[in-house]
Amino acid sequence: MSFTTLAAPIDLREISPRERHTLIFKRFDALSVGEALELVSDHDPVPLRYLLQERSAGQVDWRMLEAGPDLWRVRIAKRLAVAVPAAPDSCCSGGACGG
Repeated sequence: MSFTTLAAPIDLREISPRERHTLIFKRFDALSVGEALELVSDHDPVPLRYLLQERSAGQVDWRMLEAGPDLWRVRIAKRLAVAVPAAPDSCCSGGACGG
């Protein structure tokens, strides 16, 4: 799937650290499937990656565009979430819970 990056990159170096995650989550939530945003940071944003993947499981396409040491750029795209099938030994595999 190709992704369309929206607007100018979000330069996190210019945003208060306590406001960054809220802004990024809000911008990600506003994306349609196939759209992306780009972030610029002065440090590796790997903690953000884990938080975003946890709260938007299966919807995050994370591409590192530049990896330090002084500048990191990442493209975060929204993809269609893929349903994970029930494990063969779960109660849902036999249709017991509607699955």
